[in-house]
Amino acid sequence: MTFNLKDYAKNKYSQFGEDGIIQKVFEILPSKEEYWCVEFGAWDGKYLSNTYELIANNGWKGILIEGNSKKIPDLKNSYSNNRNVTLINKLVSYEGVDILDNILDTTSIPNNFDLLSIDIDGNDYHVWESLQNYKPNLVIVEFNPSIPSDVEFIQEKNLNVNHGNSLLSLVNLGKKKGYELIATTTVNGFFIRKELFHLFNIKNNNISVLWDSETPAPRVFQLYDGTLALTSKFELIWQRKSVDIFDLQILSKDQRSFSDKP
Repeated sequence: MTFNLKDYAKNKYSQFGEDGIIQKVFEILPSKEEYWCVEFGAWDGKYLSNTYELIANNGWKGILIEGNSKKIPDLKNSYSNNRNVTLINKLVSYEGVDILDNILDTTSIPNNFDLLSIDIDGNDYHVWESLQNYKPNLVIVEFNPSIPSDVEFIQEKNLNVNHGNSLLSLVNLGKKKGYELIATTTVNGFFIRKELFHLFNIKNNNISVLWDSETPAPRVFQLYDGTLALTSKFELIWQRKSVDIFDLQILSKDQRSFSDKP
């Protein structure tokens, strides 16, 4: 039977239907007695979380990592008296002592655990790339939905930069690490281990098929006098500021001219 995992999207605590997709994925995978998940940044462990429903209502064990120490009291409150949860106040990096491998090595999580959810608004690509000693069955990783699906964009390695990465760059990284794309939501890609991919009976997992919520990106073109123009105006997603079709100029108005003009 062929189906679209996105048809099962629903929220209990997640943001864009991830809870329902996760539930369906693990209905398809072979059942087991014990399940483990890892999520960072975990925030308060509950708000827009991809793992709270699993831990609180389905008996999963979890490793929740949050770099902001001000959020740790809220994180502890969300999981008070839950012995299945390990809470860690660390800023996960892609190099040095705070790489994810080292952090997980301090816990009892198995190497082939079940779910990894990465949402750190920038260095998601580099953190996933740096993970070498653990191979979760399912990886959910955030991408920047404003970057067109045919563009491979990887933000620079810098913990102080928040640019995000394109879905295409994550798909290519996933293939290198032995994963295949099986679903998307508005901002998250779902990647399954290649040896489990056949269980989902997905005939075509190209981005053009699985990312059906992509909105057309405006294109930039130049006019004879050096003016830059956009095919349409748009709004900055997080700053809610409108960008008009003539707002992107390198040359000032008095510098723009056409040298071949008679």
